[in-house]
Amino acid sequence: MCRNIRQLHNFDPPATSGEVYEAALQYVRKIAGTTKPSKANQDAFDRAVAEIAHSTQHLLDHLVTTAPPKNREEEAAKRRARSAQRYATA
Repeated sequence: MCRNIRQLHNFDPPATSGEVYEAALQYVRKIAGTTKPSKANQDAFDRAVAEIAHSTQHLLDHLVTTAPPKNREEEAAKRRARSAQRYATA
């Protein structure tokens, strides 16, 4: 899994369309093996990002949970703490 793709479900406030698009873009970049497609592949690349973003939004809109929504700031703080621990110099 690409580390840049973060969980988008069950947050308050919900994931924005921009966040969904960015996750789709990261996914397509990982699968395609490139961050910038050639001109010959640009249309296919863009179409894949749009389709995955659409499917992702559809999924997020239809998932149900009984868990309380997560707080974005608290989750970001946890990510920063894990990152600091992972990359701390000894």
